[in-house]
Amino acid sequence: MVDWQVTAKTIHCDAVEDEVTIMVYKDWSGKCTGNEKYTTSREAQLSMLKRSLQLRRTLECEGLRCTRIAEYKQQLQDEEAMKRRPRHASVTAPEDAEPVTDE
Repeated sequence: MVDWQVTAKTIHCDAVEDEVTIMVYKDWSGKCTGNEKYTTSREAQLSMLKRSLQLRRTLECEGLRCTRIAEYKQQLQDEEAMKRRPRHASVTAPEDAEPVTDE
């Protein structure tokens, strides 16, 4: 279990050529403000179509199957795994150790 309710990251999404915020919740579900914007607003869809024509490439929100959401979730899961790893006492480097003699 994580010790946060929601975490978010704002990125430039090249799929829609806009700034979007990716949110991941405590239960590891995720969403993106770009998905909400570009799937519900006809005006935003038309704006994206115009940018697409200007850039001469197709712009399209990937929705919930977006790799950016998956990558952010994985980054967070890796960070959480690192927090849970047991911390070992620092080990002295061999060159710093005192030599052992048979005296």
